[in-house]
Formats: sequence, C-alpha cells, structure tokens
Amino acid sequence: MEHVSSKQQISSYIIQTQEEEIKRIALELHEGVGQNLYSILTGLKVLETGVIKPHMKMYAREMSQLLEMTIQEMRLLTIELHPPTLPTLGLVPAIKSYIKLYTSTFGIMVDIESIGEEKQITEKNNIAVFRVCQEALANIAKYADTSNVKMNFIWKEDTLKINICDFGRGFLIEEHVGNLQTSGLAAMKERMHLAGGDCIISSKIGEGTSIELSLPLR
Repeated sequence: MEHVSSKQQISSYIIQTQEEEIKRIALELHEGVGQNLYSILTGLKVLETGVIKPHMKMYAREMSQLLEMTIQEMRLLTIELHPPTLPTLGLVPAIKSYIKLYTSTFGIMVDIESIGEEKQITEKNNIAVFRVCQEALANIAKYADTSNVKMNFIWKEDTLKINICDFGRGFLIEEHVGNLQTSGLAAMKERMHLAGGDCIISSKIGEGTSIELSLPLR
C-alpha cells in the first residue's frame, strides 16, 4: 500500500513538472515570440506602403501574409499547449476554445452542453480534466472515423461528470488491454485517478465509444 502511494506521488510530481514546463513554453510563445512577430509584421506593412516598384510591393505583401499565417498558427499552438482561458474563465470556456481549433483542424463537429452552474476547481484538477478531454478528442480524431462528437458537462454540488460520445466505429476493449499504454487510455485513467476522480471507457463495434469522467468537487 505504501509502495502504491509512493508511486502515485512520483507520477503526480512528474505530471505537475511537465505541466509547469508546458505552461512556461506557452507563455514564452505568446508573450515573447508572438509579440516580436507582430512587431515585425507591423514594420513590414509600413515598408510596403513606401515601396514604389510593383514587384517589390507584391513581394512585401506576400511576406506580410506569410507572417500573418505564422502568427495565427503559433496562436493556435499556444491554445493547444495551455489555453489562456483555463485559469481565467474556467474549464468549459477553455474546452470550447480548444474545440474551435479541433474542428478547424480535423473537421469533426463537437456538440457541447453544460448543465448546472460551473463550480470552482483547483488549477491542478482543472488542467488534469482538460488534458483528459484533449486526449479523448485526439483519440477520436485518430481512430473513431466519425464527424460527430457529443460532450456533456453535468455540474452538481459535489461532483462534476463529463460524458464524451463519438458515435464512431468503436472497438473491443479486451483486444486493446495490452496496448492501453500506447493508446493514451491508460494516461487518461491515471490522470483522473491522481486528481481523485475516475475514468470509465466503454465501446461497441459500430456504435462508438463512450468516456465517462467524474471528479469530486469537495
């Protein structure tokens, strides 16, 4: 029992360290690199107005457009790494923000519904639940062969429940027991377990996969 507790503490420490590093990189991209690129873009547009030769003006415009695309891609990467709305606005707004990026990338529509009043969650558990939802959506994009996902957030006084259903091809869980580590399913269960919650995965061939997350709020 003591050995299990020690292992959980180590896992929790590793995950927390990784999250702090990811957050640092995301902030650096947003505050440092992003601001510098935006300053370069502004300078390029000023230069473009002063260029007389048509082919040089066209070249400057193409460079500006390329830089605008780079800034947009970096902004999306920042959201994927650590959404800025998570600590400020909460879990559901952060998931909605991520889903915009997800749908534009994979073409999968996600119908999200939140029932009840969103409750305060610790930063550690907030990021844990966000990562599990992120992993679930990534797995759907890789394996489910579907274009429709439904997510329900159900807020109660002492519990948050989240259901994620993909209506895709489904799979036989018993055939994937040995591959859980590589599929990311084990990581999802481990994160929820370390947060004090639970993660139940069920699936049927031809009917899709359902993931039920529960997190105590007290």
